[in-house]
Amino acid sequence: MAKAARAAQAWRAYRDVSRPGSPGIGVRLRAIPRLLGGVMNGTYPGMGRGKLAMMGLGVLYMLSPVDVIPEFLLLVGVVDDFGVFLWLMGSLLGESGRYVDWERRRVRAVPS
Repeated sequence: MAKAARAAQAWRAYRDVSRPGSPGIGVRLRAIPRLLGGVMNGTYPGMGRGKLAMMGLGVLYMLSPVDVIPEFLLLVGVVDDFGVFLWLMGSLLGESGRYVDWERRRVRAVPS
């Protein structure tokens, strides 16, 4: 993914989090474990296991000592990890926000 696309995705995630009525960043971060569980056990239809696997690969890439651009190239080597981090955080914040909205709709749909 190009740097401009990653930056645009991060900006969209920030704009979405700061939108009035949208779940805040704390709510989204606390929802991530529930989101992961919902995807894994199939109760949340909004995200597939394929995207979850891509996010997992992103985490592994950041933690891995093997890089496409090694860190010994100073700043350039860190930029690729930071790009993956931006994509991962943008994806997680966006997906967790959609998950919280889905949970809220589901709770309202349940008759009391």
